[in-house]
Amino acid sequence: MHELAEWESFYLIVGPSAAVLIGLQFVVMTLIDGRSKQQPGIEVANAFATPTTIHFGAPFLISALVRVPWKELTSVAALWGLVGLIGIVYSVVVIKRMRSQGAYKPVLEDWLFHAWLPLLSYAILAISAFFAGPYERESLFAVGGSNLLLLFIGLHNAWDTVTYNVFTLDSSKANKTESPSHAGDVSESE
Repeated sequence: MHELAEWESFYLIVGPSAAVLIGLQFVVMTLIDGRSKQQPGIEVANAFATPTTIHFGAPFLISALVRVPWKELTSVAALWGLVGLIGIVYSVVVIKRMRSQGAYKPVLEDWLFHAWLPLLSYAILAISAFFAGPYERESLFAVGGSNLLLLFIGLHNAWDTVTYNVFTLDSSKANKTESPSHAGDVSESE
C-alpha cells in the first residue's frame, strides 16, 4: 500500500477540484436558466448537461475512495473498476440520448467530448482494475490519468454549455427581435 500513499496529494487536489466544479456547474445552469426563456427540452439536458455533472462526480468519488485507508489495493481497485463499468454503461446511454434528441445537431467536437472521451476514460478505469494486482504502479497512473481526463472533459463541456447559451442562443434571439422581417411578428408569436 506504499504505492497508494504516494498519490495522496494528487487526490487531495483532484477531489476537491471536482467538487467545486460540480457546485459551479449548478450555479452556471441556474444563471443560464434565469436568463433564457427558450427551453431546449429535457432531452438536451439529459444528453449534455447531466453528463457533465456526472463526469465531475466520478473523479470526486474516486478521490474519496482512494483516500480510504485500504489494507490492499485490490479492494479499492474493485470499486474504481465498478465506477468504470457504470461509466461505460452511462456513456452508451448518453450516446443514445445525443442521437435521439432533436433540438441540437452534435458536431465532431460534441461527439468527442460528450461521447468518445468519457467512454475511453471509463474504460481505462475498468481495465486498470483488472491489472491493479500485478501492475500496481501502472494501474494507479491509469486511474490518475482517467480522473484528470474526466475533469478536463467536464471543464470543456461546462464551458461549451456556457458559450453556446450566451453566444448562440442570445444571438439567435437578438436576430429575431432586431430583424426587420420579424418586427411585425411579435404580436403573432405571443
